[in-house]
Amino acid sequence: MEVFAEFIAAIQKEEHRNRTNEVLSWVSKKFPQLNPKIAWNQPMFTDHDTFIIGFSVAKQHLAIAPEKVAIDRFAEKIKEAGYDHTKEIIRIKWNHQVDYSLLEEIIEFNIIDKADCTSFWRK
Repeated sequence: MEVFAEFIAAIQKEEHRNRTNEVLSWVSKKFPQLNPKIAWNQPMFTDHDTFIIGFSVAKQHLAIAPEKVAIDRFAEKIKEAGYDHTKEIIRIKWNHQVDYSLLEEIIEFNIIDKADCTSFWRK
């Protein structure tokens, strides 16, 4: 997780810093085959040099970016978890719990769906 240390340290609010660290650590432990990296000033995880999931922080929420295909596939579950989303990100308000089972499903979907992907983003 050293790759994310500077990003996490720069988060001003302690509870936001702790939550972000918790989520990134969980992904690293749950999916040790994924490569953690910082790109576009955001923490993300890749598999065979293809994007799997990214994260960013905002004043009101932790943003999860799994690409539009994954958001479309899990839109109903995202809503059921109490999160809102755009075409590209899922917003988890800082005072809401992280639905780790949903996050796991999204990451597993991207790993399988992009197994043969030869580009960073889906085409």
